[in-house]
Amino acid sequence: MELKDKIRTIPHFPKQGVMFKDITPLLSDPHAFRYVIREIMHHFDGKGINIVASAESRGFILGAVLAHELHAGFVPLRKPGKLPHKTIKQEFLTEYSKDAFEVHEDAIEKGNKVLIVDDLLATGGTAKAAVDLVEKLGGDIIGLAFLIELSFLKGREKLKGHNIFTLIDYDKEE
Repeated sequence: MELKDKIRTIPHFPKQGVMFKDITPLLSDPHAFRYVIREIMHHFDGKGINIVASAESRGFILGAVLAHELHAGFVPLRKPGKLPHKTIKQEFLTEYSKDAFEVHEDAIEKGNKVLIVDDLLATGGTAKAAVDLVEKLGGDIIGLAFLIELSFLKGREKLKGHNIFTLIDYDKEE
């Protein structure tokens, strides 16, 4: 299946110069959406994953479905101030902003086998923040899964030593 055909590029969103990759056409196609979930599951099959942690907000869409299919728990990585219980926080830079994630301090137990899921790997700031949060809580990161990678931004370099799986690669800005 040619998944790139299901991704819409929106120029200059959310700011001038950014070529936003809109995944909503893929999500609205039941065959493409199921294909994505099956491919990620196949890649991590047999790894004993018991927690899927996902970044707000598009990562939640993929992560929650994967957690369900893997019979794993789901842990949301949220923007500051959105979680009601005691949290830990990790700041990060993206290709166009500074932000932070929080997670409940009891969301992941030491030794949990964790899959981190997000829609996009760009500069690696968001993913590295997710890795840092999971590791602070004692989770064992089995891998990171992304629908899209903008490999020309070299985000993988911040994630060395981790099993990274992506389905769509843009090796130049398009």
